[in-house]
Amino acid sequence: MKTAPAAAKARAPAALPRRPLGRTGLKVSEIGFGGWGIGKSMWGATDDAESMRALLAAADAGITYFDTAFAYGHGHSERLIGRLLRETRADLVVSTKIPPKNMEWPARPTTPLKLAFPPDWIVSCVENSLRNLRLERLPLEQFHVWSDHWLQDPLWPEAAAALSKLRREGKIGFLGASLNNDDPESALALIETGLVEQVQVLFNLFDQRAQDRLFGLCRDKGVGIVVRCPLDEGGLTGELKPETRFEPQDFRSHYFGGDRLAETVGRVKALEKDVLGPKASSLAVAALKYPLSFPEVSTVIPGMRKQSHVLQNARAADGHYFDERELAVIARHRWIRNFYA
Repeated sequence: MKTAPAAAKARAPAALPRRPLGRTGLKVSEIGFGGWGIGKSMWGATDDAESMRALLAAADAGITYFDTAFAYGHGHSERLIGRLLRETRADLVVSTKIPPKNMEWPARPTTPLKLAFPPDWIVSCVENSLRNLRLERLPLEQFHVWSDHWLQDPLWPEAAAALSKLRREGKIGFLGASLNNDDPESALALIETGLVEQVQVLFNLFDQRAQDRLFGLCRDKGVGIVVRCPLDEGGLTGELKPETRFEPQDFRSHYFGGDRLAETVGRVKALEKDVLGPKASSLAVAALKYPLSFPEVSTVIPGMRKQSHVLQNARAADGHYFDERELAVIARHRWIRNFYA
């Protein structure tokens, strides 16, 4: 991990509980920073000055894991986090992602590897991210989408060789994969190969599928789990109402389109009766504590575009998580649906 030059003024971050990131030897804060929202793409109007204040507040709060991707504003999110590295001397773990060349999410079983992750594309994306972040080494690089059928693709040995070469050259530290939103089991075979040390998966109070098979396999293989979308793109903040409307350029105008918003609000009301209490005074706090109740989870990465988001989210990492009895009650609220489609 690379930090800012020695001339930069050292910061004194607050202490935040940390967990091992699988077998990497790294320890990361239980709450991480999701960098999609600061990328100036798909989340409506975003102000860079406000984004930087949120990033600096996160480092000050003791958040040490920052997740980004080249696809988040064509490198914009990476460049902001690179600026954070230069302005602080905090010991941070930065993860970024290689987008599929065909820019297709989720991965389709019929897509050949040459259209998604050909070797030359992998190398060029790593080089782009290194420039954006102004790093000599990416602590953690991830495939931004994955399908296990690629392991049988004739081009896979060349792609794997390119990744091995990048590791030998010191341009990549560890390797991971960001799994398809509607398929937490899309990388089980990849995990079995031992190639990746980390996976990122959608998991929250509604979509509980990742615990079915993924969590146990990752535990057995020493693979760190990063949980994304703990707040269900805002659906689990407790702030949405049936009359809530989003800007046209905000992808949530589709995500919560039609009858989806009303159904989400109704389910939230029922959920709050079972999760609010001494351990969680708000639904957002409960939503962050839920994945942290599973020891297989290394960190949770809600999106944070404002300082107020950072302070609220960091407070959720207090060690008082849901026990087995409480998790059994929460399991009744399991809701499988794909609003991304």
